[in-house]
Amino acid sequence: MFPRPHPALVLIVLLLVLWEGYSRLSGVSPLVLPGPSGVVRALIADRAAIGRHGISTLGVAALGFSASVGFAFATSVALHFRPWAARGLIPLFVASQTIPLVALAPLMILWFGFGLLPKVLLVILVTFFPVLLSLLSGYAQVPRDYVDLLASMGARPRLIFRRATLPAARAAFFNGLRISATYAIVATIFAEYAGARRGLGIYILAAKNSFRADLVLAAVVVSAALTLALLGMLHLIDRVTARNPLAGRHA
Repeated sequence: MFPRPHPALVLIVLLLVLWEGYSRLSGVSPLVLPGPSGVVRALIADRAAIGRHGISTLGVAALGFSASVGFAFATSVALHFRPWAARGLIPLFVASQTIPLVALAPLMILWFGFGLLPKVLLVILVTFFPVLLSLLSGYAQVPRDYVDLLASMGARPRLIFRRATLPAARAAFFNGLRISATYAIVATIFAEYAGARRGLGIYILAAKNSFRADLVLAAVVVSAALTLALLGMLHLIDRVTARNPLAGRHA
């Protein structure tokens, strides 16, 4: 028997077929709405340039995302041991998420120039909070009985955190990583769009100014593929390292 196709894959194929049919039969100019076949042709024809810009965007996004995860983890540990600081800082972190990217990206370029720093900072600002919040939420999910048991055995708070609290937050941590990863590429493109020498953002801007909707959509396809690749890598890491957070702790 043939394996059942995934519902998401069926839906994507259906949408592509409808899009292709509409672009061919509606009389809309390919300059305005190219069909999927036209986007694929543009992607293949300009693959070298799109590849160079895509690699640049991926490098910036990976660097910013990695720094964001490290910063979020360090901050979560500090706030876990200092609840009074969490009560003061969490509202500020929430407020930082209300600033629109279209306003924040030009400011980053204005303050820090056209180099690597403003793009990395923007990725950190956008992806930091979901990871931080997921970690703090995960720390609160540790079984209280297990914490009390370790405390009754004379374990210090740091040992309890390492043996019980941190392992229990693993699932929440990966959920936060997946949420943040979906924003990393988008934040990088916004920063490049506001001002950069290379990257998918500047490529999209140049294609738009040349009225090449097919190239714009080709870059969008590449950005979506990069995001899916990042999510796939996180899923693989999750699967490889998966285990019961509290398993083996009584040994």
